[in-house]
Amino acid sequence: MLSLNNPVRENYPFLINYFTKGIENENKNVAHCILFYGTDIQAQYDLALEIARMLNCSGDKSPECNCLNCKWIRENQHPAVLTISKVDNKPANDDSKTVISIEQARMIKNDLLVSSDYHRVLIFCDKDKDGNLCGLNEINFQEPTANALLKTFEEPPSRTTFFFLTKDKTDMISTIISRAQCFFVPSMKEEPRDYSLVKDTFDGYLELERNEVLDLNDKIIALVRENDPMEVLVQIQNYMAELLKSNLHNRILKIKLIHDINAVEKAKKELLLNMNINTIIETLCFSLIL
Repeated sequence: MLSLNNPVRENYPFLINYFTKGIENENKNVAHCILFYGTDIQAQYDLALEIARMLNCSGDKSPECNCLNCKWIRENQHPAVLTISKVDNKPANDDSKTVISIEQARMIKNDLLVSSDYHRVLIFCDKDKDGNLCGLNEINFQEPTANALLKTFEEPPSRTTFFFLTKDKTDMISTIISRAQCFFVPSMKEEPRDYSLVKDTFDGYLELERNEVLDLNDKIIALVRENDPMEVLVQIQNYMAELLKSNLHNRILKIKLIHDINAVEKAKKELLLNMNINTIIETLCFSLIL
């Protein structure tokens, strides 16, 4: 549930400002497919709800507006702002419990054929057994279901917006990514981020030249030989995440750090596939030092 003192507006002013300008445009210049990615799925969900509120506000458009639409959305009870997950908004005859199903896709398509006075917002995500929000991936949002909705995503009815929430863009099938406007949503949680193992190695890494890539490679290889390789990669991401948090308003540096965090995520996935650690680290280093 969104509160009047919504921390999303405080934590993500750059995204709020971006969408506010689009919504205030006379043509409501907001993409109809929006993909959020990052580790904090709850923040992505709250951000999607706030955008849904701005799209549907019938009052003074202020963050404090308490019109019926704003009230409904803050209480997560708006009839046109729906959560789509493996447990939410399932058809009566759908007994699937682990995926967003093709039956749900058909229901969504049929529902969207009916005109609405509201701006409809569908938020696609996953939930765990305790009801906590989780990210989409190719297991819970499978290709046949996504393909059943592709035409709808490409040519949606007017005043309709789809949100997709995921931890990493690579967890989504390419046909969704190609149709969506993608935004990285950094986590603002005050979580302990240990990067003590890698701090000395990565301090100043952004200034490294291409001819120094092998030196960085040797230092990381030394770390993974003495420590759990996955822990080293996690700490590298932690270090980069802290840099990102303190440089959110530096657009160029932000893009670079997001690229690097994704490169480390790719290395983590390769490690889980038992690929050669030396090859993983070498590829990572060349990706980090452009």
